[in-house]
Order: sequence, then structure tokens, then C-alpha cells
Amino acid sequence: TPGNVYKVVNRPALPVADMGAFMVALRAAEGTGARCLEFAILTASRSGEARGATWAEIDSDAATWTIPAGRMKMKKEHRVPLSKPVLSLLAGLPKVAGNDLVFPAPRGGVLSDMTLTAVLRRLAVPVVPHGFRSTFRDWAAEQTNYPRDVAEMALAHAIGDKVEAAYRRGDLIEKRARMMADWAKFCGTVQHKGEVVQIN
Repeated sequence: TPGNVYKVVNRPALPVADMGAFMVALRAAEGTGARCLEFAILTASRSGEARGATWAEIDSDAATWTIPAGRMKMKKEHRVPLSKPVLSLLAGLPKVAGNDLVFPAPRGGVLSDMTLTAVLRRLAVPVVPHGFRSTFRDWAAEQTNYPRDVAEMALAHAIGDKVEAAYRRGDLIEKRARMMADWAKFCGTVQHKGEVVQIN
């Protein structure tokens, strides 16, 4: 509500230019925590949304992940377009009988946020899982021509009613699918110093 004042906390984020090199290290790391973090980064989702993802929410044929309202910060259902690298990541994961979680903890429950933080510590990267959403936002603003609202929608931030109406008609999911494919491509490319990759 407009009356509430939220304190903005700047969380440590990885510089955009370091994403490709970081992803090489992350993809070489073993374990469910590393795969969950990779999934969260490529979908620009919050850590809790990624850690709580279930196979029932994933539609590989439609290449979408539909997060129910109850699991979203804004309490609105959120559809996430899944890029090819995300679909291959998911295809490579084991499914645990009797457990619908995509990234189950070793004892079967939801992974803790500390598991993802531990992955970053092992890789000696001084950032927090949430910081990758800022990296995504910086990438979208600095290196692409995607409208601000499309990036804000990818992050499931509150946006204006006019755009919300357009989203409900479904026309922004296609733009967002292109944006997430471009983001995955960017994350899969190691930048060399002084090199700028422009994505239209």
C-alpha cells in the first residue's frame, strides 16, 4: 500500500561484465545448491521461489514455470518463460520419488537459503543470491533495448495497471521469453576486458 514505506537494501551484486566467467565456475560446481542457484539466476527469480519450485509448476512443453500466488512476494501468480539452457538444466536433474521439489534438500525438504550462500562462499564470490536480480536489472538497462516494464515484470515487481492489463492478455510473455533467452545467452558468454556485447 502507498502508506507503507519500504527500506531499500542494496545487496552485494556481481558486476554485469563478470557474469559469464562466474557462470563457468558455477556450472562446474557440484550439488543441488549450485543447480538451484543457476536456475534462480537464469530465471531472475527470488531465491525462495527457486528453492520451493515443484515439478508440478514446470511445463517443459510450453517452456514456462508458473509460480502460484501463495509463493510470490506480491501474492500474484507469476509465469516465467524458460530458456533453452534452463530446460536442459531441468532435464538433467534427478526426480526423487515421492518428492515434487525440483531442488530437494538432502533430507527431502526445501533447500535453505544458506545452501545457496554456501555455494557462493565456496566459489569465493562476495555477493548474495538476491544480488543476481540486480545484475539482471543492470544488464537489461545497460545492454539491451527491452522496455523497463518488461524487465520489471520479469522480476515480478509491481507495475502500473495499464501494463498489468497488457500482461494479462499475454502479449508480454513473448517479449519476456526473448529477453530471458538473451539473458541466458549473455550468461553463457565470457566477457573479455573492454568487450561490450550489445543485445537488441
